[in-house]
Amino acid sequence: MNDRTFDMDTWMETYKEAFSAFGKAQQESFKALERFARFHYSVAGDVLEAGIAQAKATLAPKVAVGTHAIAELLQRQADLGSQLSDKLKARAEEFSAMAADVQQTVGSFAAQAANGATRATRSKEKAA
Repeated sequence: MNDRTFDMDTWMETYKEAFSAFGKAQQESFKALERFARFHYSVAGDVLEAGIAQAKATLAPKVAVGTHAIAELLQRQADLGSQLSDKLKARAEEFSAMAADVQQTVGSFAAQAANGATRATRSKEKAA
């Protein structure tokens, strides 16, 4: 027969150790979701500001009517488009850095959980 006894305290300690990394990972994932939400809110603000600037440039009163005013309007719209493009490029780099950071954090928590489970299994095997 089996001469081993079931130790509830050891089992609970092993469970806590193995799954504590998952609790930390969940906290970090909520922080990451908040960062991504704030990021998207910032991007939406940039696009909104660009739209407002485009509308102001188009609707601004012009003293002179003619080709000079149209050329000035087109130049202003091109400048605003370039500014938005630069902002979105910077936001894309920020997003890439944020995604890499989140990926590294998730990977470290997964490794911690795997190591904890492996240690618990090995300690059980040594005790037997």
